[in-house]
Amino acid sequence: MTDERTEPPAPAEAMPAPTAPRPRRRSALAVVTAAGPPEVGTATGRPPEGRTATGRPPEVGTATGPKRARRAGLPARDDLAPGRLEGDEGARQALQLARRIVDLASDKKAADIVLIHVGELTTIADYLVICSGGSERQLGAIADGITQGLKDDGTAAIGHEGEASAHWMLIDYGSVIVHVFAQPERDFYQLEKLWADAPMLLRVQ
Repeated sequence: MTDERTEPPAPAEAMPAPTAPRPRRRSALAVVTAAGPPEVGTATGRPPEGRTATGRPPEVGTATGPKRARRAGLPARDDLAPGRLEGDEGARQALQLARRIVDLASDKKAADIVLIHVGELTTIADYLVICSGGSERQLGAIADGITQGLKDDGTAAIGHEGEASAHWMLIDYGSVIVHVFAQPERDFYQLEKLWADAPMLLRVQ
């Protein structure tokens, strides 16, 4: 009699437990496309707190800065520019100063002198005096004649920008701002047209 033994079948190889599929990573481009482009600024796309996208503090009256009450026809600014005076006496002194500047520029043979009243349109000044010189030497002489003449009168300039070699010099007296141009630069910038809504009180050809 034959001894037949049946061996038990080999155990089946253990199958690994199923794992959840790993989420697919989204590229930075996909994130930008889905959520829209980030704002310009820091690495996170947003400007630092208290700063604009350029990194500068927000200006007063802008969308990122505090708002102030605005008077009709005037910029949103509460205080006067340095050197400006309030009231009838201040207006009289400002006009007197502007006319004195016209006289000093005329003494140095400045060409096409104009006096413009801008006080109703802006808070930066009450009057503009614009004149021209025929050479760099004359531009310097006009500017020096104005500053020295007013210094002798006891009035000092608040600021002075530009040189004769730049063909545009600006002298700031607070209530009056003086522009001394070479003629080509004056024709190019056309400040008289920029302030066309302001009355021209005087023109000396």
